[in-house]
Amino acid sequence: MFDTEGYSDHERVTWLHDAATGLRAVIAVHSSARGPAMGGCRLWCYPDPAAALADALRLSEGMSLKNAMADLPLGGGKAVILGPLPGGAGRAAAFRAFGRAIESMGGRYVTAEDVGVGVADMAEIAVETRHVSGVTAAGGVGGDPSPYTARGVLRGITAAARQALGRSDLDRLRVGVQGVGNVGGALARLLAEQGARLSVADIDPVRQARIADETGADIAGLEEVLTADLDVLAPCALGGAITAPVAATLRARIVAGAANNQLATPEAGEILHRRGVTYVPDYVANAGGIIAVGAEYLGQGSAATVLADVDAIGPRIAALLARSAAEATPPEVIADRMAREIIAAARGA
Repeated sequence: MFDTEGYSDHERVTWLHDAATGLRAVIAVHSSARGPAMGGCRLWCYPDPAAALADALRLSEGMSLKNAMADLPLGGGKAVILGPLPGGAGRAAAFRAFGRAIESMGGRYVTAEDVGVGVADMAEIAVETRHVSGVTAAGGVGGDPSPYTARGVLRGITAAARQALGRSDLDRLRVGVQGVGNVGGALARLLAEQGARLSVADIDPVRQARIADETGADIAGLEEVLTADLDVLAPCALGGAITAPVAATLRARIVAGAANNQLATPEAGEILHRRGVTYVPDYVANAGGIIAVGAEYLGQGSAATVLADVDAIGPRIAALLARSAAEATPPEVIADRMAREIIAAARGA
């Protein structure tokens, strides 16, 4: 594991196997320097366990950076469940087994929703442990994090459009959304409300058609949308969409979406920067969900303060992009440096 790509001085990595339910999962705690390691649980059909481990390691480190940049009193962690899971009672039993595993960690890791997992799954986990969030919007705080994530990404796109395009609004801005699941679909609706002209792409043609009907969007292919004639490309599916070849050929002026780990390699980000394409670091833009479920878990803040904290993503990105321009340095390099300095300070390093 220590030689696995993505390993970055993780504090703890736990493999889970529950024979009774068939659950197989990985929980990766990257850092608890600023508080309990919080990050969602992803359910995905990985080609092999090594791919699941690599995903957990990358995603958990990203959560440390995300929570630090959002100034949350939380560390970073992530869990992945190796799919598929059975439906109905079998799925519920698997998530309860997962909850028992989280409980055994004594609060070091706190889970919430991610790809393939929903509020009902969190409710099953909550039967076994209190170290879970995204279960219910108590007092208007928390519950499904997707709308908060989408709202934060919208604020990021708005800030980037002002910086890169000199636009004060999104009216008739051409935006391609790759992946219109819970977050991408919510983002597409918000963009449509702002008057953006949308192209949407998704692996599920039924979901793609539904969002297109709701928003008046054009339908595009998953690969086609990456190099379409757009103002903004919003990757909202799985990570790694922006490879070096895509970075060299995409026509959008801005890349800003909800997916984690959008840049497949550091080289991809360097190519975007050299070409004058504005990249909004994903973990800065998509922090709205963790802001909301973090407030739910910590019992802090009201619905109004959570929304204000999510909206603060816009000014944070504006400042980051201004610094990037002033220092002639890719924004993701600056964001990584800032986040790591925050974590190091919490460790006393």
